Amino acid sequence: MSKLPANLRYSAAHAWVREETDGSVSVGITDHAQEALGDLVFVELPAVGAHFAADAQIAIVESVKSASDVYAPLAGTVSEINNEVLDNPERINENAYDAWLFKLRPDDSARDGLLDAAAYLKSTGD
Repeated sequence: MSKLPANLRYSAAHAWVREETDGSVSVGITDHAQEALGDLVFVELPAVGAHFAADAQIAIVESVKSASDVYAPLAGTVSEINNEVLDNPERINENAYDAWLFKLRPDDSARDGLLDAAAYLKSTGD
């Protein structure tokens, strides 16, 4: 497994979260998740403007082995999606921490449920 970026936060459901300067957060799946899935072939992303509760199913990533739901790490409204991963899902396999899936405008500033890199690593047993 690659080294986890220390500047990100992580959910127990294998999503990473990066705080952006405009107050939004970028969300992707962890290297651990993409490695478990294998070669990604399809991504389904949420609609811009849609609102999701924390831990709600928000996206789908599909590999040659299986499909997996992506869960919202925070409650918020989708402000942007990454069209590049829609067209080229393999970008997630190439570098999971550069290939964000969508951006959320969080409902509030609470990040209590998110893990730092060390806690996430401990949770995965890596």
